[in-house]
Amino acid sequence: MTRAYTYRDGRLASPLLRTLNGVGGAFKILGIEPGLDPDAIVADASKAAGSADFGGDSYREPLERFVESIESEGDLSTFGRIAVRKMVTTQLVARIRLQEWTRANPQATDEEIRRPWVILGLPRTGTSILSILLGLDPMVRPLRQWEGRSAVPPSTLATKNDDPRIAEFNAQMEGLHKLNPAFRAMHPMGAMLAEECIPFMMMDLRCLGMETQALVPSYGSWLQSCDMRPAYLQHKKALQALQVGQPTESWSLKTPNHLWALETLLDFYPDARLIWTHRDPGPVTTSVASLNSTIQGTFAGKVDPIAIGADWKGKLQHAIHKGMEYDARAEEGWCVHVHYNEMMRDPLATMRKIYAHFGEEPCGLHERRIEAWLREKPQTEFGRHVYDPKDFGWSYEGLANEWKDYTERFGIEPDVARR
Repeated sequence: MTRAYTYRDGRLASPLLRTLNGVGGAFKILGIEPGLDPDAIVADASKAAGSADFGGDSYREPLERFVESIESEGDLSTFGRIAVRKMVTTQLVARIRLQEWTRANPQATDEEIRRPWVILGLPRTGTSILSILLGLDPMVRPLRQWEGRSAVPPSTLATKNDDPRIAEFNAQMEGLHKLNPAFRAMHPMGAMLAEECIPFMMMDLRCLGMETQALVPSYGSWLQSCDMRPAYLQHKKALQALQVGQPTESWSLKTPNHLWALETLLDFYPDARLIWTHRDPGPVTTSVASLNSTIQGTFAGKVDPIAIGADWKGKLQHAIHKGMEYDARAEEGWCVHVHYNEMMRDPLATMRKIYAHFGEEPCGLHERRIEAWLREKPQTEFGRHVYDPKDFGWSYEGLANEWKDYTERFGIEPDVARR
């Protein structure tokens, strides 16, 4: 029988690290804990990358706001502080390396990112499976999870399947899953799986990915109104670098972060083919709250599911509000709307609908690949993610009322799989 996991299973599994947190908690009382000083983080990144060329200082404000929010609101454990410092440092190292590589390979800036598929929907609305299915088109390239963490030097046609960074990434994920086994059941991870493009925005430290490790509402509030152009600059630069290594006709990209920055997205990719996925927001909101409570269980001193749920519900509502605002003033057909239930009923028919919206059709090879993938894909390989709205202080009936404007506008059906 497949095991069911809830957010309560998302605690740190390592006895050694739990001991570290216990000892660290005692030292915290004395005012001693791992540091998160922005200047020290920048110095660490420069030392690790062997360069201090960040290609500008746009990262500095989000870094300072994030650290300030962590210190005042984050309640990280000792291990959490160490891990978050490493995470931020790693993003800045990736930024420096991308800057250095692009300077050494200036032809990359001439690469055109033509007509990318961009999936806009909220998490848990079928964006992952849709990204995978789009990536089965022989003319489309999905962003792989390992590439999102290490864009340069870009893999080539000769190394795309055996680049040593693939094994390194899988080893890192195996370590994470040992620390928090519940996470694997809730969010598939693997070097060659399709990835959100949000890691490229993380090189500027302004994106939703910064908010998964800790409860940082002040940073989140700033993020919702900040200028996202510096993040998209890193995003495009990374895609251009990858495209130098492997010439690419089109990309399959996704992150809900795009919904609240649609104008900026289209400034950088004006011919993007946009797909907005929809699903009953009751289970979506609850699943997202559960997932983030699970992740934060690895890093937080104490997990507060009510606070985490309220925080992420607000983020999702902001994204939908911005998307609906744009939809109201945009030209008819600016995107194709895809409903989760229809995609689950008939993925191939949904793919044909998507292509038809843009005056195209899937090629025969693409359709055969979709059929083969659907035959082979296990649904609950590492366990089932289950969630209860009461754990987060709401009910599905209450959420239905909160999301009424959205569901009625786009004709979103109640999810038969409400749990």
